[in-house]
Amino acid sequence: MAQKKRRLKVVVIVLIFVVYFFIAARPVPKETVLASRWISSLPENSLFDNADANDSPQVLSGLLVPFTLSNRFGYVDSLGQFAIEKPKNSDIYLSKNMWTEYGAEPERIIINNIVNETQTLINNARGYPILLDNRIFILGSEQNSLSEFDAAGNLKWIYEFGAPLTAIDAASGLVLTGSLDGVVELFNSDGDRIFYFEPTGSRFSVILGCAISRNGSYIGIICGIDQQRFLLFERFGMSGGEYRIVYHEFLETGFRRPVRILFLDDDRRVIFERENGIGCYSIKSKSIKSRRSIFIPLEGEITAIDELGDNSFFFLVTSSPFNNNDKKLIGIKFPPEKLFGLTRNAAKDAVFMKAPFKSDDAFLYRSKSGSQSESTIIAGGGTVLISFNLEEK
Repeated sequence: MAQKKRRLKVVVIVLIFVVYFFIAARPVPKETVLASRWISSLPENSLFDNADANDSPQVLSGLLVPFTLSNRFGYVDSLGQFAIEKPKNSDIYLSKNMWTEYGAEPERIIINNIVNETQTLINNARGYPILLDNRIFILGSEQNSLSEFDAAGNLKWIYEFGAPLTAIDAASGLVLTGSLDGVVELFNSDGDRIFYFEPTGSRFSVILGCAISRNGSYIGIICGIDQQRFLLFERFGMSGGEYRIVYHEFLETGFRRPVRILFLDDDRRVIFERENGIGCYSIKSKSIKSRRSIFIPLEGEITAIDELGDNSFFFLVTSSPFNNNDKKLIGIKFPPEKLFGLTRNAAKDAVFMKAPFKSDDAFLYRSKSGSQSESTIIAGGGTVLISFNLEEK
């Protein structure tokens, strides 16, 4: 009888263990990791240096990424080899598809493509080049005019502003400007002004930052000094030039310098610099409570920034407020949208990684990889570029 009881007890224990295993077991969640890919040193790995504009480098692998680092600039491919790698002798402007180098008061501007061939020549420029949205703009020498040129160097249109420009962005065939007198203006591809706005409510009216979403549906601006505000506009109506404010927020003391603001994660979020950190607003949020920005605290000043922000991950580089050579590569995972309706410190744990390094400057670029959940990061400091894959394992 006692032996039967012991057997029954063993069976019961085994059954309890089996039931617990199937009820309590949970799949091990995947972790997001940075996997090192390559390291390249600028001078040694160059395919050519100080080349003439007519020299063409060999065809390289994958996307060519524009970079500036340690008084050098160029384009690096997905394997860490340089298509262009040159010393920076004067001012430069690089975009994904073209670049130019120019002096203090350029009379002639030469636009080159990413294989170092002359693409466009602009004579009597009387201003400074801006390469945005695969378009060529010239900001007038007094900074109160903007003109666009075609690939052949012909003037398409020119517009005169009432005050010097302080911010500019372009996307989806549109050009967005902000000026010292606190005016926001939007232009179509023909240079016609289709939207005009003057924010009020600040002691000094000035536009410190502006951005337009990739699809042209949203406009974000940082405006005013004492008080400073973040404003988000959404397009409505059929004309294409009608926008209305859907969100605004006061930003404490604010900045008295140009402020970074950009749309990330396929226009799902807009982020912007604010005192001691960054703000993030979730555009696609369905909950009324979460239609506000969150505050992610950071130490130091932002020196380089990830302009992709894909899959809720975002990277930036900061410099120490005590020593500019002390840098940190910081990884941020945006909190779930439900936290956007809580206090501004709800995102204090959003920072998931910090990698310190020493450099007087920094570079950061991120692009999508073949997998939807993966992306490639290229970071740089001093004379070294290093690439990582952001993966789930």
